[in-house]
Amino acid sequence: MKRQVELGVFTMIVMFGIFLFPKIENAASLNIPHFQNVSVHDPSVIKVDDTFYVFGSHLAAAKSTNLMQWQQISTSVSRANPLFEDVFAELEEAFTWANTNTLWAADVTQVGDKYYMYYNACEGSSPRSAMGLAVADHIEGPYVNQGIFLKSGMWGELSPDGTIYDPTIHPNAIDPHAFFDADGRFWLLYGSYSGGIFILELDPVEGIPFEGQGYGKHLIGGNHVRIEGPYMQYDASTGYYYLHLTYGGLDAAGGYNMRVMRSRNPDGPFVDAVGNRMDQVRGPNGSFFDDRAIEPYGVKLMGNFFFERYPGEPGTGRGTGYISPGHNSVYTEENGESFIFFHTRFPGRGEAHEVRVHRLIMNRAGWPIIAPYRYAGESIESVGWGDVVGTYKFINHGLAISADVQHSSLIELHANGAVSGAATGYWWLSGDYYITLNLTDGFYEGVALRQWNETLQKHGLVFSAIGNNNMTIVGSKTTSLDTNGAAN
Repeated sequence: MKRQVELGVFTMIVMFGIFLFPKIENAASLNIPHFQNVSVHDPSVIKVDDTFYVFGSHLAAAKSTNLMQWQQISTSVSRANPLFEDVFAELEEAFTWANTNTLWAADVTQVGDKYYMYYNACEGSSPRSAMGLAVADHIEGPYVNQGIFLKSGMWGELSPDGTIYDPTIHPNAIDPHAFFDADGRFWLLYGSYSGGIFILELDPVEGIPFEGQGYGKHLIGGNHVRIEGPYMQYDASTGYYYLHLTYGGLDAAGGYNMRVMRSRNPDGPFVDAVGNRMDQVRGPNGSFFDDRAIEPYGVKLMGNFFFERYPGEPGTGRGTGYISPGHNSVYTEENGESFIFFHTRFPGRGEAHEVRVHRLIMNRAGWPIIAPYRYAGESIESVGWGDVVGTYKFINHGLAISADVQHSSLIELHANGAVSGAATGYWWLSGDYYITLNLTDGFYEGVALRQWNETLQKHGLVFSAIGNNNMTIVGSKTTSLDTNGAAN
């Protein structure tokens, strides 16, 4: 009886909703986007004038003015790399300490009229790493080394906090991200696996940590759990700092997936959508790579997924999806629009990886949501109830850290507010584009928008929503389907 009453109420809301949110036609749907892809592992974004740059591992870099066509600047650590006059000579101390001939995820930040590159070298099979600062007058270099300011992996020796280095509680000094907070203080996030993710306050002029902080403040992780790639996003509209992280292993079988948590302060404590404190999240004592210990914590924004192309649908190929998306960064424009940058692998393509950029939109609960498809120049416009009603390819990203791929199933968003199919419950719209789905497994707040569907080669309605269970669900509208999966 209660269910019947609920659906009756939503039927009345629909009648008003169709009037309040009329169907609109998007002129952009006539435009076919064109992409030029690049490979930059662990992309960290910075915008200079009208150009976006991403810097990543192995001293790779690329640039774009529209986030769709990218130009490769560099690809590897070599004497021919234009970012340094001779990187092996310039960063010899870091290579020697870390017993390596490559560099890991770099981060570039503008300080005044200079560009500060936070570089790092790591031995790879252990947390023996060195992190330093190089400075340039131009974003594309050449960068000049200012020296190493943090080391890890000094076995049997004193660490920066005055105790013998212990990889279960002390960090691996890699994956830096430098940022200014809302009050103008300068910070450095860093860490990967080992003792977890840490934060240090930086001298805003010198660009290196103030003395006396040791390794800084611990934010999450420990006992070698697979958490890395920290990046901080501040949103002025919500007043929150969002700590973006990637869980799992970076290769195609590693289950890499992007997570987020938030705090009112840049140095925490951070919580997830369930309310869990992240500084308590770590592996059990004596454990190693215990993914099950951390799976429930942090909002999972995206993992392995695949939108199937069903028989009879237009387009080409089997569908659209990602494998091990992660190590992201975020850029927010002056008008408040945000974009998330990450690398990803793809179904059936092994370890080949490329940069992807998606819209990042705040839901009504103050959580950043990733639009399901890559950015293709679309704007965020109001959508009507009648636009949203229909059949969707549906994915729940869940919470698992796994090589398994979440394949799409079908749900129906009915005109009376009901949801049926692979997920059940009810849905409604509010504002210009906010969608709420009250499903049997959680209460999801999200957004609905039009995006370019690369498989179907046309624009269509999509939604993405975060639940009070730390899970993200996404949907991509398709034609109505018969029971055999063929398009009518």
